[in-house]
Parts: sequence; structure tokens; C-alpha cells
Amino acid sequence: MNLSSCIWRCIIILLIFSLQCSPLRPVGCLSYRKLGYVTVEPTFFLIGSNLTVYCHISICKKGSEISLDLNNERVKDWKEVNCSTVIFNLTNVQMPRSHVLCKLKSPHVTKIVSGLDLHGGLPPHKPGNVTCETTRASAFIDCSWKSGAETYLSTTYNVSVYRGNRTQVHLNQTQDAEEITIPRKIVDGNTKYQLIITAYNHFGASQSDPFILCEKDIVIPDIPHILHMEFENSSTAAVLKWNTSDFSVTLKSYIRLRKHSGSWEARETTELSEGLMRVDDLRPLTEYEFQIRTCNSTSGLETSSKRPSCSRWSLSVTGRSPGKGPSQELHVWRTFISQLMVIVLWKPPHPDDYSGVVQEYKIFFDQKEAATCPATSSQRSVMVPAEVQALSVSAVTSYGSTPAADVPLTHSGVFGPVLRELAPAANGSAVLVSWSWLGTKHWSTSGGELRHYVVQWISVPVTQLQWNKLDKDQNSTPITGLTAGVRYNISVYAVTTGGVSAPSSGLVYSKQQRPVSGPILLVLVHESRRILIQWDKLPVDQRRGFVTNYTLYVQSLGSNHTTLRVVVSGSGPRQMWLDCPDGTLALQLTASTSAGEGPRGSQIVSQPAAPVAGLVIVVVFIITFFIAITANLMCWSCVRERIKHWCISWGPAWLVENLPKPENSNAIRLLKQDGGEPSFFSRESDPLLSPISLIYWEERDDVYPAIHVEGPHFGLGQTIAETPSLPSDTGTALVERQMEHVSYKPHITILASKKEEVEEEPKDVPVNVEEEVCLSEFGGIRGGLLSSVEIDYSDSPLEPTLSSLDGILRPKTTEATDVLSTGFSTGRRGTESEAEVGCPSLELHQGDIHTPDMAETCLSQNTEMILSGGYFPQVTTLCDTQS
Repeated sequence: MNLSSCIWRCIIILLIFSLQCSPLRPVGCLSYRKLGYVTVEPTFFLIGSNLTVYCHISICKKGSEISLDLNNERVKDWKEVNCSTVIFNLTNVQMPRSHVLCKLKSPHVTKIVSGLDLHGGLPPHKPGNVTCETTRASAFIDCSWKSGAETYLSTTYNVSVYRGNRTQVHLNQTQDAEEITIPRKIVDGNTKYQLIITAYNHFGASQSDPFILCEKDIVIPDIPHILHMEFENSSTAAVLKWNTSDFSVTLKSYIRLRKHSGSWEARETTELSEGLMRVDDLRPLTEYEFQIRTCNSTSGLETSSKRPSCSRWSLSVTGRSPGKGPSQELHVWRTFISQLMVIVLWKPPHPDDYSGVVQEYKIFFDQKEAATCPATSSQRSVMVPAEVQALSVSAVTSYGSTPAADVPLTHSGVFGPVLRELAPAANGSAVLVSWSWLGTKHWSTSGGELRHYVVQWISVPVTQLQWNKLDKDQNSTPITGLTAGVRYNISVYAVTTGGVSAPSSGLVYSKQQRPVSGPILLVLVHESRRILIQWDKLPVDQRRGFVTNYTLYVQSLGSNHTTLRVVVSGSGPRQMWLDCPDGTLALQLTASTSAGEGPRGSQIVSQPAAPVAGLVIVVVFIITFFIAITANLMCWSCVRERIKHWCISWGPAWLVENLPKPENSNAIRLLKQDGGEPSFFSRESDPLLSPISLIYWEERDDVYPAIHVEGPHFGLGQTIAETPSLPSDTGTALVERQMEHVSYKPHITILASKKEEVEEEPKDVPVNVEEEVCLSEFGGIRGGLLSSVEIDYSDSPLEPTLSSLDGILRPKTTEATDVLSTGFSTGRRGTESEAEVGCPSLELHQGDIHTPDMAETCLSQNTEMILSGGYFPQVTTLCDTQS
């Protein structure tokens, strides 16, 4: 207890100290250390008048300054009387409540000397609208008036009642009020009295006009009472039951209401019966306050004497209206994706038509539920059978569902309304759409009865479809919320009992703007001083308006740099011939709308095509050049052959001698390739290598067959000119027949190449055709030489092999005989007698060269040749086998 009492004592002390020292108290409640005082003249002032304030200090100090603040603002109009008194002048003071503070300012500190509150006001206004009334059973008369504007001062009202002879019968007084009660007994029946109200305050007094007080004129009906109040099922109406104690005259009831403590609102009522009335047009789920009064006049306001004849308002009755179910159909529309797929669109019910929240939407056809959609949706795709002609949509709310709204799917078969105007608004965000209907007289026979219109619009490029349902009596509507520079396609439909009419459509911009880019320009033909151009349309989202014209800028890139500007209509063809300067040109194109010209498109550079005659000359020259090169290449081999023959005929024999080169052999090449065999597609002429067998000298007769050569007989001294030569093809055929079993052919080395390049061609088994050509050029030497060749196999049991045939050309002795001028060399073995009769028995060495006369002489006799070697030497031809 001691601790708690100490705590309370401390709290009380702190509160007392704060109240005594708090700076938030009024100026008059502040405690100052008395340094002086402040006086004002006058103490109460009339608003707008001038005041004089005196500030006095007790001790005069040098270096100090006296100042005055009016409502925390420094007063600059002052006059010093002496060192302790200063006069401040306040002009046109408009604030009824003000305060002043006198301050003493020294070099180091500012102190408050004293303060004073100023009270200003206005004289009282004339009291008006004086009324007096009483009920039939009341013992008092209630009088009231309007005091007028605020005076900001305390005002006293004297109420006096006088008889007709100006005798005062009653006096009463009230302060700062606008009503008073006087006894009813002071007045008699039909006697008239005057009631006068006088108002006065510090600045003056004002008197009202006399009010004629007569008892029979001031009696009003008694205050009615509201017995019961309830809301109907629709929640938009309330029924009130009331009564009154005054039934002496016919009374009419009036009602007023307000929502959520708002302002009162008078409402018309429907009299259901005596003491029972209904109030309509109420909002659901709303708190209402009702009051009622009765009047004995049909006007409900005043009698013929223009004085109130209605009772006072009754006591209030409050109540909350219940929720309301929707009563109006939804606004619905549709659009087709395909013949059986429909997008159903709807708008939510109007908030005034229902209470609570929308829970879901339902779509029906043929009395069956087709789909259920959430409350946030506004459209749904539905697959509809072909025989269905309409859908129905309903919204489900907390207090009920809307009536089913029909969505027609059929066409009425009539033309739609005719668009009269698509007028953009000045603000650039709206378009006024107006239309007319020409078939109103024929509805009953053509398309059915008109129900309403539907206006739909969609931006291009395509975005979400928007639409509005309009009453059948409308023929125009504004479309708001549009974007400047965006093209819209607007359509108007007429919905009838027979279906939906064909649309009437139009394109419009709410506000046109300049294009954002230039068209793409193409040059099709560029001739001298003339050009054919073509351009593409701008994409819709880049036009931002209807294109009125195109502007072409043509700049010459020559020495003069001239610029040509050509304007083309936007509705014309987008291809044209244009006269232009000669030379290289730079072209650009722009598009223009009603808002102005857009930026230039991409620049293209074009130059005229070359003349046709010059082009033909160039083409002919190129073709001739290639033909000449091809002809030279084709004839080069023949020219080379003639040069080679000429060199052989004029030069020494050793100049054209071409010994076989082993490195040119395909066998050597295959060995260089790691012994690999040529592929199937190889162009090498040599066959695969055959095995080589070692044959001893004693066994040569058993292995190598004898070759018998038969030919024409001519003397040793005959020349080539004296010997008749056979055709070369005869000798070739003979050799081919006689050597068809030979499995190896010699390699032919090309002599004619200046760089000694070896070119090898595949050779057939009988004989190389190229050898035939070469030998025929020397007078058919080979034909005469090998005109009759026989191979004797009688002495040998073996058939000719690579080793056996090779011995024909193997050299055995140092004596060499040139058998063929074409380069064939052969070894021959014979007796001494044979050498004396025919040809000297010389074994040919590779590289030995003899004349054709010697070869012809040697081979002219019927000689038996024995193969003496196992290898065929490589023989060199004297002509180009490749030619």
C-alpha cells in the first residue's frame, strides 16, 4: 500500500506540474514571469476594423527590442513612445479569434513580456422564418426562427407577444438559440396576436418582422407513429404500417428516408390501405432509416395562409433490405469459328439488378445444360449440332438466376442496317456510329420482328472482339476506349425474331497518325532514262491511318546529284513507269495519311542494264574464244605428230632413240604401291604380274616352242621399194589370230613427248591397235614382217607362257639386228649355214637400231625362230600412240 500510494502521489504531482507549465494552454492560461503588460483598444472589435495594441515593460534595458506577434506573425507597423512602451497598429483584422504576444529581445535571449486574446464579432442579423405551431392536445406553443449569419459573439433573443392594441402579454428570453416555448393559455381562440423577436449583442440589436399569431392557424396534426416496417421479397420495396391520434380531419402521409446516416430524401409512396404504405426503388442489402408525417392539406405543404399544416416527423425506424435476385436478361452475342463451333459472348448483369455476387454462368440448348463457366469469364466456345437454332445463357447469383437470354444462331436472310457515318471524335478515343434501317415496313413478311441491334468492333490486326447490345429504337451510338492510330472494323447487325441479319461493316480510325515506316520498293526494269518500279503495301499496324498518297524520291548519283519527287495516289496501282535521269539512281518511297507524311523507306540503288548489242558482241566473242581453244586442243596432237615425223626424217637416228624405262612399267608402279593390285576402275594397261620360272639351257628346247615365219621371197639386194607391201590390216589380223593365246603384251613407251612423259593405255590380247597405225605409216612394214607367223608347239609339251614368249625378244649375243623400225627387237638362234643363206645370225640387244631394209631382208625368208629367253623386252614405238 505504501508503494502504490507513493506512485499515485508522484503521478498527481506530475499532472499538476504539467498543467501549470504546459505551453499548449491558451495565452490567458499561461503563467509568465511578469515583465510588463499588454493593452488593446477596443477590447471587443468589429471584424474588419483597426486595433491599437500597447506593449509596456517594467524595466527599461538598453540594447533590448520590443516586438509584437499577431497569430505568430511579426507586426511591422509600430511606434516607440519611450524605452518602456511601444504602440503597434493592427489594420483590417478579419479573424474573430486572435492572440497577440509582446516580446522583449536582448542580444542573447528573447523573453515573453505578456499576451492577450482578441475577440471580434458582428452585429446580429434580423431573425427570419418565424413559425409557431402546436398540436390539438398540447399546452404549449413552439416557436422557431432563423438567426442568420454567425456573429461570433453571444447573442440574446427577447420574444414578446402583443395584443392588437400593442399591449404586451408575454415576454421571454433565450440566448444563442433559435426556438422557444410559450404557454398556450396566453392566447384566446380566434384572437390575433403579434409575436416579435429581438436579437442583440455587443455590437447592436436587430428585430424581426411581426408574426401574426392565431391559435386556429397554428394547430397541426399530431405526430404519427410507425408501428411496423418490413421488406418485400424483391428487396426493392418496404411496407410501413403507422397510426396517429388525430382523426378529426383527413390526413395524408408522407415519408422520408436516408442511407447510412446520410442526408434525408423525400420519397413518393403508394397508399395500400389506411395506415399502410409502400416505398419502392430501394437497393438491396442497404441500411435504411425511415420517418413519417401527416398533413391535412392535399398539397402536403401549406394551407391557403401559407403556413405549415403538417405534423412533425415521427421517430425513426431503421432496417436492412435483403438481397435481390437479378430480374433482367443478360446481354448476349455470338461469333462463329466454324459451322458447328460457336463462341458465345455475354456481359455480366448490371450491379443494380441484383445483390450478392455472380457465382457462375450456364449455357443451355434444347433444355439441356451445355456448359458451365466461372464467374470471371465472358465467353465460351461451344460445339453445337447443326439442327440447333439458338442457345440460352443465364447468370447464377447469390440470390437467384437471371432469366435465360437467347442467342440466335440462324440468319434472317435480310440485309443488315446501312451505315450512314463513322465519325471520329475530337479527343481521338471514340467514334460515333450511326445507321439507318430501310426494311422496317417489311419485317413481318421478310425477317421477323426487330428485337434489338448489335454493334461489334475489332481492331486490325485482330484482337479481342468487343460489342454492345442496343435498343431497337436507337440508330446511333458512340464507341469509346479506342486507340489512336489503330484501325477498327465496325459492324452493325439487326437481331429479329427470325434470326440475325447480314452485317453492315466499315473501317475507321479514331484518330489518324503518320505511318511508322516506308513501303518496300522494288525495281523491275531500269532502262536508259526510264524505270519500272513496284512497291508493297504497308502492314496495317504500320500505316496508322488511311494512305492518301505515296511520294517517290529519285536521286541521281551522277555528277549533278539531282533529286526528283513524284507523288502517286494511294488508291492507284502500285506499279508504274517513271521517266528519270540517266545513270545510277537512288530511290526511296514514303506513305502519307491525313496526319502527314511518314518516314522514308529503305534506299535502293539501281543502274540501267547494258545495251543488248554490246552484250551480244561480248557473248559471241567469248563463245568464239572457247571454240578456238577447243579446236587447237583437238588438233594439237596431229600438229605434234607432223612435227615429230619431220624431226625424225631430218635428224639422226640416235636423236629419236627412246630406250625402255623400267620406272614407267606398271609393274614397278604396283611394287611402289606396296604390291597392291590395281583396282577395278584402274586405267593402267598392264595386266597382273605372272610368275617367272628359271629354265636351264638344256631344257630350253622342251619349254620354248619354235616360231615359223613365212613371207614373200625376195632377194637380198631388194629394197623396200621393190618389195610389194601388204595392207596393214591384213598383217594385224594375222598377228591377232596367231597370238591370241599369248598372255603378256609388252609395254609401249611414248617417244613423242618432249618431256619424256610416259602414257600407258590398256592393250588387248592380240596386238595393240596403235602399233598398227604407227607401222602403217612406214609403209606397212609390220604387215610385211609378220604377214605369216606360226608358233610350233610340237617340240614342247607346254603351251606358251609369259616366260616362253619372253624369250623371243631376249638378246643373246652382242650382234644386234634391227628387225622392226618401230622398235621391236627379237633374239634368234640359227646355224652358220642359215646365217649365210638368209640374214646374219645376230642376237639383238635392247637398244640396237637397224634400218627397215635390214629388217625386211631378214624376215623375208621362211625362217624358224626358237625362243631363247624368258622375258619380253619393252619395245618403243616411233609414233605417238595417244594421238
